[in-house]
Amino acid sequence: MRGAVLYGPRDVRFEERDTPKILKPSDAIIRISATCVCGSDLWPYRGIQKIEQPIPMGHEYCGIVEEVGSAVRSIKPGQFVIGSFFASDNTCPNCNHGYQSSCQHREFVGDAQAPFLRVPLADGTLVSTPDAPPEDMISSLLTVSDVMGTGWFAAAAANVKPGSTVAVVGDGAVGLLGVLSAKQMGAERIIAMSRHESRQKLAREFGATDIVTERGDEGVARIMELTRGIGVDSVLECVGTQESMMQAIQSTRRGGYVGYVGVPHGVELYGEKLFFAHVHLHGGPAPVRHYLPELIDLVWKGRVNPGRVFDLTLPLDQVAEGYRAMDERRAIKTLLRP
Repeated sequence: MRGAVLYGPRDVRFEERDTPKILKPSDAIIRISATCVCGSDLWPYRGIQKIEQPIPMGHEYCGIVEEVGSAVRSIKPGQFVIGSFFASDNTCPNCNHGYQSSCQHREFVGDAQAPFLRVPLADGTLVSTPDAPPEDMISSLLTVSDVMGTGWFAAAAANVKPGSTVAVVGDGAVGLLGVLSAKQMGAERIIAMSRHESRQKLAREFGATDIVTERGDEGVARIMELTRGIGVDSVLECVGTQESMMQAIQSTRRGGYVGYVGVPHGVELYGEKLFFAHVHLHGGPAPVRHYLPELIDLVWKGRVNPGRVFDLTLPLDQVAEGYRAMDERRAIKTLLRP
């Protein structure tokens, strides 16, 4: 089969790769119905995250089970399934506490931009839909594999409650679905930080009540102006830079919460400043598997439509253009169909 391989900065190729096979009794093979380019894929694509050799790409996926290993019990061929970017057994102590992305036996699933995918630990990783989904639902189901699950975790980690005032730092797909997640959790006021008109529009449609275009210290000052000098109850940090993290911490009221899910690059926190900030910090790789049943249900019942973050759809063999469009901010998120 052919799939996406990253060779170096801005060098994505669609080329021959081995067709995946069952390697362990706990594996499953799925035929990909949809995959996509993630904002975190842009770190190695831009050369900020170094790679030592060509690597297959893609960690968001949904599709139909083709084959299962002899030990798989809960997943069957023919089912439509969604999984996480970290395979997990869903039984270890970390999984039982709701942190499947830190499963003691986790395996990264990172080669999904292809027609077929091997998923390890299939029983603990994959969740099936009630039936075969309609075509127009597939994009939304794909988001729960990562980007919606990550936005949801950001809101949960930031302790978003009914009536909360929330700020979202970052207007990529995760940030936009963080807005949607905060709305679903009952936030009364949601401040989206964005400089891009199309993203501002979608943020408002997802539930944002205010838009702040300033960044850094100016962004913090604007948040304080909007909250009468208090700061917000919860901040969702969805970027991963030093500026975005400090903006998040400094925009939070004393005793408030920051949920950070942007993959950190160059972020350093100073103990004394953090000590006197008096905020709760919680985040990391989203335990998507923990939220999959709930999020699939929300999509299935039509209560949310997170697939609207996909504003570019391409055939899988045009994956390189999908990366370029996101890198150049011509697209929020690229959907890829085999």
